[in-house]
Amino acid sequence: MSTGQSPDAVLDGLRRHAHRLVAELAGPVRRVRLRSGETVLEVEWHGPAQAAPAPAPRTEPDPSAPAEPPPESGRLTVRAPVVGTFYRAPEPGAPPFVAVGDLIRPGQVVGIVEAMKLMNEVTADQAGRVVEVLVDDGQPVEYDQPLLALEPAGQRGG
Repeated sequence: MSTGQSPDAVLDGLRRHAHRLVAELAGPVRRVRLRSGETVLEVEWHGPAQAAPAPAPRTEPDPSAPAEPPPESGRLTVRAPVVGTFYRAPEPGAPPFVAVGDLIRPGQVVGIVEAMKLMNEVTADQAGRVVEVLVDDGQPVEYDQPLLALEPAGQRGG
């Protein structure tokens, strides 16, 4: 960020980036969060976000699609907010945001998804203990794809 820019100019730039990003993404967008220095623009849609056609229901599994393990009873997931590349750490060589066994809280950053050169924070929307990382670092992810499996807060594994 240029130190000579006013907060309004920075916010205006973030708005333009958000508009362009949403227009170029394939599929519905639930939330966009952009940051430049101390200025943050976050937009979240409730209900139908856009008039994107819903995929046709399948009666048979697609054999070419990666098999998603069935959810274990009581497990929660943290999901990808956008299509992009998932990273477990803020930068190469840095420790991951979270690891198996970590207790996380709602709003905590647990990873990032890079989409069109923009880094989108992945935040937990519920408390829990990380029991499995479902996506390898640097792997492409789809919108709403499970990234982490959580044991709900208050439960203890045996």
